[in-house]
Amino acid sequence: MPHVTFVQADGGRTTLEVKIGQSVMEASVRAGLPGIVAECGGSCSCATCHVYVAPEWLDKIEPATPDETDLLGFVAGPRGNSRLACQIIVSEALDGLVVHTPDEGNQ
Repeated sequence: MPHVTFVQADGGRTTLEVKIGQSVMEASVRAGLPGIVAECGGSCSCATCHVYVAPEWLDKIEPATPDETDLLGFVAGPRGNSRLACQIIVSEALDGLVVHTPDEGNQ
């Protein structure tokens, strides 16, 4: 199974084995990690699963949909590498993916 590393705002790191086809958000919520609230449960309607994708991974994930891009306009502290974790679906090609969870003020 692919591995995804979550880097929390305080610098803590957790690496999880994630099933292919599962979203980064689902993996985080199931493991009880801090930083990804996921109020809408993964339906791309709340932006509470905002993460920063490590720059070296940006070209390996699918581009953001227009809906995702619209929602990212409402997060505090958006960056060029901002994504919604519910929209990042894990594949074998994403083994080693690193995402950073923003501090609470940037959710």
